[in-house]
Amino acid sequence: MDLSSIKSPQFLKSMNNEQLEKLSSEIRQFLIEKLSATGGHIGPNLGVVELTIALHKEFESPKDKFLWDVGHQSYVHKILTGRACEFDTLRQYKGLCGFPKRIESEHDVWETGHSSTSLSAAMGMAVARDLKKSKEFVIPIIGDGALTGGMALEALNHIGHEKKDMIVILNDNEMSIAPNVGALHSVLGRLRTAGKYHWVKDELEMLLKKIPAVGGKLATTAERVKDSLKYLLVSGVFFEELGFTYLGPVDGHNFEDLFSNLQYAKKTKGPVLLHVITKKGKGYHPAESDTIGTWHGTGPYKIETGDFVKSTTTAPAWSALVSETVRKVAREDERIVAVTPAMPVGSKLEKFAQEFPDRMFDVGIAEQHATTMAAGLATQNMKPFLAIYSTFLQRAYDQVVHDICRQNLNVFIGIDRSGLVGADGETHQGVFDIAFMRHIPNMVLMMPKDENEGQHLVYTALKYDDGPIALRYARGNGLGVKMDDELKTIPIGSWEVVKEGEDAIILTFGTTIPMALEAAEQLEKEDFSVKVINARFIKPMDETMLHEIFAQNIPVLTLEEAVLQGGFGSAVLEFAHDHHYQSVIDRMGIPDKFIEHGSVNALLEEIGLTTEEVINRIRKITPIKQKRA
Repeated sequence: MDLSSIKSPQFLKSMNNEQLEKLSSEIRQFLIEKLSATGGHIGPNLGVVELTIALHKEFESPKDKFLWDVGHQSYVHKILTGRACEFDTLRQYKGLCGFPKRIESEHDVWETGHSSTSLSAAMGMAVARDLKKSKEFVIPIIGDGALTGGMALEALNHIGHEKKDMIVILNDNEMSIAPNVGALHSVLGRLRTAGKYHWVKDELEMLLKKIPAVGGKLATTAERVKDSLKYLLVSGVFFEELGFTYLGPVDGHNFEDLFSNLQYAKKTKGPVLLHVITKKGKGYHPAESDTIGTWHGTGPYKIETGDFVKSTTTAPAWSALVSETVRKVAREDERIVAVTPAMPVGSKLEKFAQEFPDRMFDVGIAEQHATTMAAGLATQNMKPFLAIYSTFLQRAYDQVVHDICRQNLNVFIGIDRSGLVGADGETHQGVFDIAFMRHIPNMVLMMPKDENEGQHLVYTALKYDDGPIALRYARGNGLGVKMDDELKTIPIGSWEVVKEGEDAIILTFGTTIPMALEAAEQLEKEDFSVKVINARFIKPMDETMLHEIFAQNIPVLTLEEAVLQGGFGSAVLEFAHDHHYQSVIDRMGIPDKFIEHGSVNALLEEIGLTTEEVINRIRKITPIKQKRA
């Protein structure tokens, strides 16, 4: 059928299983073709085609609430709710979002980009439903990887205690962004092979009811038999002890199996957990055969071969540059240990893991645990490198404050994907870390201008012994500069002048250094002499240089690819105020709004973080004409 003609999921109600299987094939082919051009989360979506169709056929969205945990597996849901015609714009500027988006459709009732939130949100919706005395179903769909998140386990505990009506779909594809780890993953592994439990349990209960209950002894014995069978079969014990009715495991690609279990779940009072087994990447061999998470989310690729369309740049990726420098230093320092919350591939730690398997720990989707574990390592004179994306570090804020910084522990935090990340949009933009970290006592925060300085700052961090230290680095590749053979430390809190000038000063760091230099060079043609300073240490700042700058009483422009409120520019303003300087100070950065998806260049243009705007700001704050007159 023409998928772009779909307006709502109602058409599914009249389709039989054979027609649904044909539709599944068409949707898979559609996704493979569209995502080859735009990129996106192809693996997760190919795995939930039948499950999503079954849910929309069996329930009434948007009256019934579907909450897609993480949300990167919602593409099929978007197709069935009338958005197939927009897939050419997926994750593009002003186009279709790669995650559920409430303003995009009434069928998107919960927005996600971080994992493990759906169960808590579903509990809130279930409570609201009961207070309003309405009758809709609340159906969170959560993956086995997201289930390892502490927030999900907290929610399971509360849902089971309150006994609210809810159908939790556990989409178990045995794989999250990286291979799953932990004891809970082992529990799910046993459930997958234990066979169906609830049908056997029901048959036993019917049999027990037929036994004449002569006195309490027989009744007690019957209950013991039932409980013994429950533990003998293993299946569902973990969830049933939490207060859920466990159903499954169910073949997530078999419509008959899905419908019979969904119908059973609808009739069951209290919380139900339906354990659905799916195949990530189903229907596309390169994605199906992926064992390390490469096809979880991709850029464009060639359909015939599965080869990725790679950038032509020869510069190293920032993640690889940082992880490889850590690996290099780890050969000389046995105290160095790497910790990451389910990001060994994204953080390019595979080679570290191969060389130092006993010193590499992927803790799963558990950012808080990863952060405090790193703190624990540091108390024992180890040198933990915590590799974590900026957007996910937000989830461990209290642990950074309470467990690392308060105890002044020597943890090296690698803040990957700092700044704008582009297509993943507002849930993933790494623009808040400066604002939420620079005010924490004991923290050192830095960002390199290029990969050569980057390797030296990694070395500096690993040689630093006086407390927590963090390095921000961008998504994507470096500049392709010449790399020094020998690593060296850079004095903490030191800045450098990268271009001399007399009329105005730009203070900046990281990805905006090239923008500042280009603006300064163009302004030279207008007889504006602008100094550019690489403020590579965001905290502590180079106070000696700041005093020199403000003593000249010339205009200062701060420039950062991060939020303005509480950011680097705010720190410069605070310094000037505290020391009673009167220089004109202007700031450029991310405005007070969430930045949606699109290419980084398009987003920078939208918010006015461009070379042209830097030039305009310098013109406005520099009284060059009057001074030279």
